[in-house]
Amino acid sequence: MTAAELFDRLRGRLVVSCQAYPDDPLHGPHFMSAMARAAVLGGAAGVRINGLADVEAVRAAVAVPLIGLWKDGGGEVYITPTAEHAVAVAHAGADVVALDATGRPRPDGLGLAETFERVHRTGALVMADVATLEEGLAAVDHGADCVSTTLSGYTPDSSPQDDPDLDLVAALAGKCRVPVFAEGRIATPAQAARALESGAHAVVVGGAITRPADITRRFASALKERRP
Repeated sequence: MTAAELFDRLRGRLVVSCQAYPDDPLHGPHFMSAMARAAVLGGAAGVRINGLADVEAVRAAVAVPLIGLWKDGGGEVYITPTAEHAVAVAHAGADVVALDATGRPRPDGLGLAETFERVHRTGALVMADVATLEEGLAAVDHGADCVSTTLSGYTPDSSPQDDPDLDLVAALAGKCRVPVFAEGRIATPAQAARALESGAHAVVVGGAITRPADITRRFASALKERRP
C-alpha cells in the first residue's frame, strides 16, 4: 500500500485508538485484537495500537491501516521515545509509526530527521505527534508523512484544556502539506464531526470508545449525583 493509498483510505474517516493500561482488565494482545476487530466492524477505517505484542496481534486480526506506537519510559518523551523503538514498531507490522515529535529532546539524542529516516527505511510511514503549530511544521520539514494533535495540552509549550484543540487542527491543516489527524479529548461524535470541519484529514478517538471502565465511571458518577 502506497502512502497515497493509505491516506486516501483514511480521508474523512475514523481511526480508533485501542489501548489498555496494565491495570485494565482488557490489557493484552488478545483483548486489544478483539477491540480492534470490533472497531472495524463498527466502521473504523484504521486503528492506533500501542506496544509490540499488541501491534503484532492486531496486524494479524485486521486489514485496515495500522498506526503503531510504543509507550515506554518515565521521561517527558515516552511515545515511541527512540529510533530503536520506532523501527521495532514498524517491524511488528505497523503501516505508520507514531512518535513524539515535540521540541523536547529524545532520549537517544537523535534528531527527528534521522529518526524519521530510519523508520522510512523499513517501508513504514511516520506520524508526528505534536502539541503546537511550530512543532508540526518542523516535523513536516524533517520528513513526517502526517501530523497529529495528540500531545496538545500535555506539554509545557501547550495550554491544558478539557476540549479537543480544534484551533490547532485548523492551524495545522491550513499550513501543512501533509495530512493532519485530530486526536486528543475527542469524546463525542459531534466533536469528531467538528474536527473534520476544522480541516482534519481523519479523526482519532480512543477512550470514549475503547475504555469501558472509564465510560462506566461517567454513567455511575452521574447517577450518584442524583441518587435519592
